[in-house]
Amino acid sequence: MDLFETLRDDILKQKIENGTKLTEAAVCEMYGVSRTPVREAFQKLELDGLIDIIPNKGAFVRGLTPQDIEDMYELRKAYEIICVQFAIDRITDEEMNKLKESYDLMEFFRIKEDPVKFMGMNTEFHQILYNATDNRMLQHVLTSYQVYTKNTKLSLEYIREYFDDVLAEHKAIYEAIVNKDKDAAAKAAAVHMENSKRRAGFGVEK
Repeated sequence: MDLFETLRDDILKQKIENGTKLTEAAVCEMYGVSRTPVREAFQKLELDGLIDIIPNKGAFVRGLTPQDIEDMYELRKAYEIICVQFAIDRITDEEMNKLKESYDLMEFFRIKEDPVKFMGMNTEFHQILYNATDNRMLQHVLTSYQVYTKNTKLSLEYIREYFDDVLAEHKAIYEAIVNKDKDAAAKAAAVHMENSKRRAGFGVEK
């Protein structure tokens, strides 16, 4: 993980609080790096909207507001629906095998009650579908949304309590892909994202 990713995750997890002033010297000391990667990381963080660089004042952590996160879930839902529909038309046999393997491992880690590995397979499951769209722009957008939603504090609170719900939602997506049912896939993807948003503390349970 490079410095940009480390700083991004620390900001999203609020290890570095919103409003904090970031200086090159402080970041160099905190993460044991030189000034060059710090400057590069600051540029990327500013492009992602996570910090504001104010001339003659410095860099300040902007982070994400609850509204930002809620909006991100809504945008991700729309793109996830497009993703599964594209994937049905374009997924290869190799990718389908990988999708089955990732789902099977989610089941395995559910039995083992291992939330970290379970969520790792969750991430992999979605990444396989993103790649299966064969659409670089869609892959980039969805990967970014996935990183941002999974690294916020609220998005990880439900893991143990909602093991079975999350697994059932992925099963519905997987079966729709196998059956090449675009309507069912779209519905399953929408339900998954709506429930993910609710579990993260946003919206009303339906």
